[in-house]
Amino acid sequence: MERLWTPAWIIRHVAMVVLVAGCLGMGWWQVTRAAGGNAISFGYAIEWPVFAGFVIFVWWREVRQTLRAADPAPSEDTAPSVTAGAAPVAATPAVRRPVRVVRVPAAPADGADDAELAAYNRYLSWLNANPGARPGDYPG
Repeated sequence: MERLWTPAWIIRHVAMVVLVAGCLGMGWWQVTRAAGGNAISFGYAIEWPVFAGFVIFVWWREVRQTLRAADPAPSEDTAPSVTAGAAPVAATPAVRRPVRVVRVPAAPADGADDAELAAYNRYLSWLNANPGARPGDYPG
């Protein structure tokens, strides 16, 4: 339970209480407007408590996920034994984060320019310089 009393979680708890109270307050306001004769407020009087329920649902799901994901590691005497020659199984993280890969353009292995690629680039440059031309008009 100590995991749920970090500064980030305290902010989440407070935000949940404020949002639920605000949604229920807006729902009560719509009920009083509907009682005063505003017909469209009946729909909003139902909608705001649903929003409050959704906030509670998301908060509860996050609490459960945090408690499940941060289970204490097994001690040495309860850890599964690894037989000789078997590779240990790596634990997968609960949340996978995307990995940024820097893409470097491929260079020819021998360092020389590719003649076919250079000819194709000249062809594309000619097409760009002559927007009305057809590919069959290429002089090269």
